[in-house]
Amino acid sequence: MKKYNTVIRTTWAGIGSLALLTACQNKNEEPRQPNIIYIMSDDHAYQAISAYGYGLNRTPNIDRLAKEGALFTRSTVTNSISAPSRAVLLTGKHSFVNSKVDNVQPFDWDQPNFPKLMQANGYQTAMIGKIHLDGIPQGFDFSMVLPGQGQYYNPDFLINGKKIRKEGYCTDIITEATLDWLKNKRDPGKPFCVLYHQKAPHRNWQPAPEYLNLFDDVTFEPPSTFFDNYEGRGRAAKEQEMQVHGHATWGHDFKMIVDPQGDSTGFHRELERFTPQQREKWLAAYTPKNEAFKASYPHLTDEQIARWKYNRYIKDYLRTIQSVDDGVGQLLDYLEEAGLSENTIVVYTSDQGFYLGEHGWFDKRFMYEESFRTPLLIRYPKEIRPGTVVDKLVQNLDFAPTLLDYAGITPPEEMQGETFRELVAGKTDEWRDAVYYTYYEYPSVHMVKRHYGVATERYKLMHFYYDIDEWELYDLHTDPMELRNVYNDPGYAGVRETMHKKLEELRRQYGDSDELDKKFLKEYLEHQN
Repeated sequence: MKKYNTVIRTTWAGIGSLALLTACQNKNEEPRQPNIIYIMSDDHAYQAISAYGYGLNRTPNIDRLAKEGALFTRSTVTNSISAPSRAVLLTGKHSFVNSKVDNVQPFDWDQPNFPKLMQANGYQTAMIGKIHLDGIPQGFDFSMVLPGQGQYYNPDFLINGKKIRKEGYCTDIITEATLDWLKNKRDPGKPFCVLYHQKAPHRNWQPAPEYLNLFDDVTFEPPSTFFDNYEGRGRAAKEQEMQVHGHATWGHDFKMIVDPQGDSTGFHRELERFTPQQREKWLAAYTPKNEAFKASYPHLTDEQIARWKYNRYIKDYLRTIQSVDDGVGQLLDYLEEAGLSENTIVVYTSDQGFYLGEHGWFDKRFMYEESFRTPLLIRYPKEIRPGTVVDKLVQNLDFAPTLLDYAGITPPEEMQGETFRELVAGKTDEWRDAVYYTYYEYPSVHMVKRHYGVATERYKLMHFYYDIDEWELYDLHTDPMELRNVYNDPGYAGVRETMHKKLEELRRQYGDSDELDKKFLKEYLEHQN
């Protein structure tokens, strides 16, 4: 009953303020409350957005949000895996509170979420693209979502619950549907909130037809830690199964129909979803490249093979991002043409970070920086100065209360995040000094062990548990690539004590405990069995 009362109290308070805001407003005028477009891609690493300065690729349209608004350098997630991250976005609550701790447990759509509150306070809401949460989305006037992970080519969608297949490339279809809703389906007299969610660049990184040969003339140098031997770290880093050269597959990941030893990979079955024209373009692009590699394979060293795999991976990954960036450009152009730019908040982020060969890895899950950090860029001309850079530790936990704050709606007490509206507007410099993290999905694909931890601006403390009991402590100022665990270093004894106190403080603050860890482990193992 407590949750229900919270929603009703917040909703009616918001409706009262909305009435005051709109009492004198002409029905056909654009609303005074800001419109919101929340763009979330899947597994888009901050290293692959050119505004962050890593030089891998160019994303001029996403970069516009940084140039015309704000770029966050230490945006982090509470749980680096898809469905739990999205549940945190919607609810503003940690995984152990909203109960979506992994990709296995069901998500409770009946609990409060920020689109429901916006919908109840006069906003039109839409969810278009990937959400990766089972059940029909609640809180949206219109929903068009991919079932599960979705497909890159000719994907199925659940449109207000009805399954329909769309021919074409997934990224383009999601963009076109979002623009169609904005142009033709919304009430122009109401503010809108659209969750525009791309599947890309999720594994297995299938590029659009027009980008199948992008970067063919480029050879990428792997990150400096690509050949990491994990010395100086514990078992968790050593026992994972997410190495580009070792765990990625010839077919699904590297797009070989037949591997260099002549064995079938099964990738031809993925091509069966393509139309004849799509398949013809794909094979024309990949067959010559694959055959050239197979011909040279017997003469290559292990390092040369590893470098080839890295280049196949990173090129396909970046090719899928090119289509995402195109879609952002189309959206921003529409807002300009429709005169909506000034009164529309545009957010770009990802459900978590991703490894682009750092430590030899792909995927995410760890609390190490590349997957713990996520890109975040926001444009709102009325409040955010162009070229703003925010270095504070914000989290995806903060998205729901922040967006509600912009909409003039008081967040429910049960939301655990904080609004960073005044922070990004430059009106305050006060912010939290630490963030809390949890990860639960083990044993599972990629075999990243269960852990929780705390991070401050400089230090990070993690506890890996269940089948091990190991602690790791990193000094991000002296060791930004997290290569040396200093937990047992006498020189860091004081830091270790301080970080343990901070960890316990945050566990109490958010309501986490060893008992909850055991509960979720028991439920997970029972489901697996």
